[in-house]
Amino acid sequence: MTTYIAKFSASHKTLQVQQHSIFTWKQEGGDIDEELLIGKIKRESSIHFYKLVAGDKYPVESGDITIEISETRPFFG
Repeated sequence: MTTYIAKFSASHKTLQVQQHSIFTWKQEGGDIDEELLIGKIKRESSIHFYKLVAGDKYPVESGDITIEISETRPFFG
């Protein structure tokens, strides 16, 4: 298993806050499937970020979030 790190930004279609963060995950070596990574970031990071920002006032759905990955690499930290 190799640990990878990704730098990403997330946007919500209604909430006017942008998330800039990093995300680490493990996978077998090989090419990174960006679509799978985007889904993983939404489920494990961004949905929780936007639910925290919105509070109880606004429902947050993962389909309302757009992820842009700017960089990925193996992580040895």
